Amino acid sequence: MGRPPEIRAWRPPVPGIREVLHARFTEHAYPSHTHDSWTLLIIDDGAVRYGLHRHEHDALRSQVTLLPPGVAHDGRSVRPEGFRKRVLYLDGELLAEDLVGAAVDTPALRDGVLRLRVHQLHEALAARTEEFEAQSRLTLIRERLRQHLGSAVHPPRPVRDPRLARDLRDLLDARVRAGVTLAEAARLLHAHPTHLVRAFGREFGLPPHRYLTGRRLDLARRHLLAGCPPARAAVLAGFYDQAHLTRHFTRLLGTTPAAYARAGQ
Repeated sequence: MGRPPEIRAWRPPVPGIREVLHARFTEHAYPSHTHDSWTLLIIDDGAVRYGLHRHEHDALRSQVTLLPPGVAHDGRSVRPEGFRKRVLYLDGELLAEDLVGAAVDTPALRDGVLRLRVHQLHEALAARTEEFEAQSRLTLIRERLRQHLGSAVHPPRPVRDPRLARDLRDLLDARVRAGVTLAEAARLLHAHPTHLVRAFGREFGLPPHRYLTGRRLDLARRHLLAGCPPARAAVLAGFYDQAHLTRHFTRLLGTTPAAYARAGQ
């Protein structure tokens, strides 16, 4: 008897992403079916063979697979040990309807940069990190998918817009605890989300979500040194909870919030 499937699925609070699925299958084979969303898939172990619009394809670890809405497809493991995959189900409006044909013709995208970005987005979603980070990563993924489906993937163009970058920095500084969504920032600053992210990275050398996390860690450290318990300091600095603070705190400073507070005393 084969290994039972392992499945984790949830709906993240990120506009454009309907559902996230992480799964391992050994014996399961998908019958022909359709989705009303775009299916963005990466394989972590094994390989999957699937039929899409009367043609056979393979989903491999080196690729990103994009299946369009409304087009029938099936799927089964290529190897007896099965496969492990991570899937994003994206709103149909995220990519234009006239791109469906291109996705049917070329569902397998060999693009290391794109695969890395999809992996990083899954990591952010699985860690329940800031929504701003997930939105920033999704907007860059959307841009690259559009380029693939338009048959022209270009290196990112240098975006120089120092004034816009500083305006976003000021907005983030004013919203350290409350935060801001990427869509809201784009609306307030009258800029396209992709342009906003690229302009900030060019000016300050890091993405805006990482800048915001840094400011929150600065605030958390001040609260800790003032005698706040780590759980309270986390909330006051804009983190979801103590575990969320601890994860980022340890990654940046190499110690836990509690140990940092004791050292200050």
